[in-house]
Amino acid sequence: MPVRLDDYRHRDLHPIFQMNLPEGYVLEQLRNRLAKVANVDPMLLLALSGSSSPIGRVAVSSAEVDALLRRQQFPGERLEEILTWDGADDIFAGLVDRYILRAGISGVQPKVLVPEAPSSTPQRFTSKTSDLIIKSGRDEFPGLAINEFLCMSVAKDVGIPVPEFYLSDNTKLFVMRRFDRDEQLDPIGFEDMAALMGLAAEQKYSKSYAAIAKAIRLFCTPEQVQGSLAQLFAMVSLSCIVGNGDAHLKNFGLLYSDPSQRDARLAPAYDIVNTTAYIPEDVLALDLCGSKSLFASRQGLTDFADTCDVARPKEIIQEQLQALERVLARSAELCEQAPSVVGAIRQSAGPFIRTFG
Repeated sequence: MPVRLDDYRHRDLHPIFQMNLPEGYVLEQLRNRLAKVANVDPMLLLALSGSSSPIGRVAVSSAEVDALLRRQQFPGERLEEILTWDGADDIFAGLVDRYILRAGISGVQPKVLVPEAPSSTPQRFTSKTSDLIIKSGRDEFPGLAINEFLCMSVAKDVGIPVPEFYLSDNTKLFVMRRFDRDEQLDPIGFEDMAALMGLAAEQKYSKSYAAIAKAIRLFCTPEQVQGSLAQLFAMVSLSCIVGNGDAHLKNFGLLYSDPSQRDARLAPAYDIVNTTAYIPEDVLALDLCGSKSLFASRQGLTDFADTCDVARPKEIIQEQLQALERVLARSAELCEQAPSVVGAIRQSAGPFIRTFG
């Protein structure tokens, strides 16, 4: 939204303000918490999501919401205690209860944004605190934490930029550090592809992966374009291999230090999971060279490589298949705990192994 004399008009909240609005589980929990005291409309959700550590640099101030959040302040949680929790209580439910009003993160998956308590030996001379994104599949998505840990481990293994992430010892929680803060914990600009394209959140399935490549060419600085396109191809190809049918526009975005610096580049990969374990007939979230079929995505990837100026797509796909085998081999115990997830991943990867292996 460049500075201009004319007003920006939109029938709903502008896409940049919709970017962090809660969805799914988090939205349901907010409605349950606030239904008796407030009208849970988009403006209230904007005030909540924009006032307490929102993703990116866009912040919103509301005196009423700020006062509400001050009454709900907690000291934060230690990462090691979350990862090693073995109590009888549901730690995720407790975290949601304490931090649900810190709703500055979108997505339908059960998740909560939790402030991290400083360690006993602080390494940063700052009063700011980092945040942890904590996810749980709960009963609706069995094995989801293991699922995301395995898929993100493959991404990390092949060199795709990823945030720091962990799996809890009881394998119930997937924990990720946010990637939109610098070493001083100051916000780094982030805009997802739906916002960049001026699309509402519900239109996140409406475009193509080629449209993301076009946005990269349009918004990234020249020195960042080639690397961002190569990363985009790697992220899309891995999603096809592991059976990720939820790689939509909001799961890709650009980072930038400051609008005046012109250093926009593709953000690290996040939310890579196998979805066919829960939706066996799932398809790609976006069009890939004329098709949304996961099975037919092998041909689409070779065409998409041309779109991204990737010279050797077969080698990249082979490397990802090898990384998948390495990750599954060294995660044998996790695989035993989530056999349906691993079976779905292997079934999705099978056609790629036969074609490219």
